[in-house]
Amino acid sequence: MFIKELVFECYQDTNYAAVERAINNYFDMLRYNGQILGREFPIAMQQAVFSTRLVCPEKNSLASCFNSPQVEKALTQLTEAGLLAPKIKNVAEDLNSLACAPSTKPSWQLLYTTFLDTCSPLRCGDTLNPIPLYRAPEPIGNGDRKAVLKWQEEWVSCDELQMNGSAVSALLLKEIGDIDSRLCSIGRRLTQRIEKITSIPTYYYLYRVAGISLEDEQARKCPGCGQSWRLAEPLFDIFDFKCDNCQLVSNLSWDFKK
Repeated sequence: MFIKELVFECYQDTNYAAVERAINNYFDMLRYNGQILGREFPIAMQQAVFSTRLVCPEKNSLASCFNSPQVEKALTQLTEAGLLAPKIKNVAEDLNSLACAPSTKPSWQLLYTTFLDTCSPLRCGDTLNPIPLYRAPEPIGNGDRKAVLKWQEEWVSCDELQMNGSAVSALLLKEIGDIDSRLCSIGRRLTQRIEKITSIPTYYYLYRVAGISLEDEQARKCPGCGQSWRLAEPLFDIFDFKCDNCQLVSNLSWDFKK
């Protein structure tokens, strides 16, 4: 990931409310297109100049060739608010984040996230590195990748609350680990759309915790088709199960993983 500095300069008289609205809308459209990461973007104001620092998946994430129609419209709205197009400066690589997948055509990919992640939930099946959402053709049909990010936000919220021992942990675990849950249904529909657009097999991750014993966990069958899906060796030390028929991956219960 890369840290960018963006500077917005006023070219005509304007007002703070219009500037704030236009800049924040621009950030929202970039975020929903996968071009920037995170959800909070502090803006510094120095007279008629506004600046911020953002984290992008790749060094060229803000290139115009990746802009969605919504991003282009937001750029126009910056001009209408009296601002010049942002000046973009590459600050440095973010050492605390994951590098993006090098290949644009992995052999397979998956939707996978955790409560610690801010990167793209679309992961390369060959490396587990994140794949920026703007790399793929539009899977949603409305010009951005908002539905994928909204799914991720909900998944991350469920994961964080259950990790903290929430009073509704059982319900949250069902959402992220049960094939029949509403959240799983949404995620699997997204994987189907992404696969159709990219022509790359796209899998869905089912979270697993608890269970009766290690032996029962190891004998667990695919919840989709009931067939054996245990792998001879774990993938990335995370996934112990993979069903090519249902396009699901999962782990041995975290209670029993060494």
